[in-house]
Amino acid sequence: MQLDFFPSKTLTGYLAKTFVVRIAAVLVMLVMVLLMLDLLSNSGKVLAAPGNGQAEVLTYVSLRAPQLIARFLPYSVLLASILTLATLNQNSEVIAMKAAGLSAHQVLAPLLLTALVTSGLSFAFNERVLTRANATLSAWQANDYAKMPTASGAKANVYVTDGTNILYAANASGTGAAMRLEGVTYYDRAPSGAIATETKAASATFASPGWKLTDATRFEVSTAETTSLPSVVVGQDLTPEQIELGSVNPDGQSLMELSRSIADYREAGRRTAELEAKWWHKISGPLSAALMPLLGAVAAFGLARSGQLFLRAIIGMALGFAYFVVDNAALAMGNFGGYPPFLAAWAPFMLFLLIGETVLIRTEE
Repeated sequence: MQLDFFPSKTLTGYLAKTFVVRIAAVLVMLVMVLLMLDLLSNSGKVLAAPGNGQAEVLTYVSLRAPQLIARFLPYSVLLASILTLATLNQNSEVIAMKAAGLSAHQVLAPLLLTALVTSGLSFAFNERVLTRANATLSAWQANDYAKMPTASGAKANVYVTDGTNILYAANASGTGAAMRLEGVTYYDRAPSGAIATETKAASATFASPGWKLTDATRFEVSTAETTSLPSVVVGQDLTPEQIELGSVNPDGQSLMELSRSIADYREAGRRTAELEAKWWHKISGPLSAALMPLLGAVAAFGLARSGQLFLRAIIGMALGFAYFVVDNAALAMGNFGGYPPFLAAWAPFMLFLLIGETVLIRTEE
């Protein structure tokens, strides 16, 4: 029996079902509470845009909810692990399972398998739903919630240098010659480096070469004069490909799309450490849910009547939250080049996997 991680089909189903119900309950509770708090602080910004109403608020909810689900799913697995294991310990069910010959790893096996399946579902959800929600919400926020981006692959807050000059676009949608920029500002800089003119327009299209701004307004810094222009072409040397590389949002791209962006950056000779760290974290991030039952396992064992069950639950929670702190810190270090991208994404996972196994083996096996 010690070599069989699932000795009882009935017991495995019972533990897995109990765990799934608690994961779902905790996740729904967290998302609902956090979504209401988020709406309290951001619904005013959405409604402040002309023409926005209840429909736009519901659209914001539909875009914000996937972000909250993806971010707090591992937390939900951690809290569900502690609740499940502490309840089993309190009701002496863990004692009964160990008396039947099950090891600590066998008690945890159904939970670990369920968490691994949850990680797979989380990865699929992130790739199919979260990336699109991130890209759309980012572009919408860049436009002050005034207009929803309709084209796929929309980019927000694009900054591109044209020699010493700078082209900024709140949104960029489309590809190639069909690319369209919205909320455009072109800063023409003098040889001294100071801004000489500032040209603004609601939109711009590719003029091959350059970008055609329609109904533009030009402000002369030296004379403080404003001139209205029916149309003007700026950025003669800027191509749509440069615009695409000007703003890459790794959170708004799938694994394959981010791979292509990294390849484009390398070809252009640009730094890719931050994008590579994000690429690896798209795998290690969802997989962190599979680690939570191991970190929360300390709540499953020890006599409930000893008065240490609450302390064990606190220790399990502390281990889980310590993982998220270290993971965020390592990812930040990877973004700045302090860690190699692979190490930044995977070192916290491997470290806490070893910590969880060590605690479990030393205390229970």
